[in-house]
Amino acid sequence: MTRLLAVMLAVAASPAMAASGPFFSLRNTDFVVLLAFLLFIAVLLYFKVPGLIGGLLDKRAATIRAELEEARKLREEAQELRASFERKKAEVKDQADRIVAKAKADAEVAAAQAKADLETSIARRLRAAEDQIAAAEAAAVREVRNRAIAVSVAAASDLIAKNLTAEDANKMIEDSIATVEQRLH
Repeated sequence: MTRLLAVMLAVAASPAMAASGPFFSLRNTDFVVLLAFLLFIAVLLYFKVPGLIGGLLDKRAATIRAELEEARKLREEAQELRASFERKKAEVKDQADRIVAKAKADAEVAAAQAKADLETSIARRLRAAEDQIAAAEAAAVREVRNRAIAVSVAAASDLIAKNLTAEDANKMIEDSIATVEQRLH
C-alpha cells in the first residue's frame, strides 16, 4: 500500500518538476505562466472588468430583489383573493341555506293552504250532494203525493159516478155556482 502511494505521488509531481533551471528565466514554464497570469490580471483591471462584473452582479441582484418583491406582492394578492372567494363562498352558502329554508316554509304554507282548500271543496261538494239528495227526496214526495191525489181523485170520480144521481149532480152544480158568486162579490 505504501508503494502504491509513493508511485501515485511521483506521477502527480512529475509535471511540476518539469521546469528546470532558474525560476526567473523565460525557459522556465512556471515563470512564463506566472507572467501571463499577471498580464491577464492587469488587462482585466485596465478595462475595469471587476467593476463591470460587480455592476452586472449588482444589477442582477437588484433584478432578483425586484422579482422577489413582485412575487411577494402577487402572493399577498392571491391570499387576499382567496380570502375574498372564501367570504363569497360563505355568503353564497348562507344565501342558499336561506333560500332552501324559505322554500321549505313556502312549501309547508302551500301544503297547508292546499289541505284547507281541499277540505273546503270536500265540504262544499258534500253540501251540494246533500242538497241534491234533499231535492230528490222532495221531488219524490211530491210525485208520490201527486200520484196519490190523482189516484184518489180517480177513485172518488168513479165512486161519485157510480153513486151520484142526476138530481144530486144538479144540486152540487147549483151549490158550486152559489159559492163562486159569494166569493166574487
